[in-house]
Amino acid sequence: MKEFREPQYSILGKTEAQHGRIQLGVMRNHDWVDDPKRLVFNLSRYKFVAKMFDQFDKVLEIGCADGFASRLVAKQVSSLTAVDFDENFIVEARRGSLQDVKTDWRIHDIVQTPIPESFDGLYALDVLEHIDKHDEARFLANCVASLSPTGVAILGMPSIESQTYASPQSRAGHVNCKSGDDLRTLMRTYFHRVFLFSMNDEIVHTGFSKMAHYLLVLCAQPRSNQSPLSTVEGVEVVVHRDS
Repeated sequence: MKEFREPQYSILGKTEAQHGRIQLGVMRNHDWVDDPKRLVFNLSRYKFVAKMFDQFDKVLEIGCADGFASRLVAKQVSSLTAVDFDENFIVEARRGSLQDVKTDWRIHDIVQTPIPESFDGLYALDVLEHIDKHDEARFLANCVASLSPTGVAILGMPSIESQTYASPQSRAGHVNCKSGDDLRTLMRTYFHRVFLFSMNDEIVHTGFSKMAHYLLVLCAQPRSNQSPLSTVEGVEVVVHRDS
């Protein structure tokens, strides 16, 4: 075990001896190499979720990727279930997960089916912009179906205004970015209460959404009264209406 000149740092050696050196996940590793500040932005989004869901019982993450940042939420809640439709990411997440905080990593495509459980918190960061508009309604309906009647959801995505400055790699996957007003309107179809936040770099605020690089919506009171399936642009979707 390493011995440091100042005694308060002895805990560093103890942590290394117990857990070894923690490795970044494959996605966060790319951020650290390519543009380190992007790692800060990503962790800040997860910190927002962790603070909002502090002491929640059962929380679900949709689109966890390599799971590196999920630990921020897992440390604040009783249990975290984290899913991704890409098996490679779940393998990465399981490999890098510390055992002191239990996280249930699962391969699951929420566009196809909801999670067959009830969660009091759900979040999806940097996911909705990757969902084709034809699958958007099914994605959101299945998210709501995975929540308890009093459940809360947080979704985050880059704003449509930010895409002028996005890299070609990012734009290739961002097929469904929105303005703040459009995102809030969409989420009001599925929740009675929707609170819109703006984000620039690592700062979350309530400023003018058209100048935000990133958008966050905090959604409460799911609309559980569903009408029969309706057709919009040839795609069957569930339409939610007030009770």
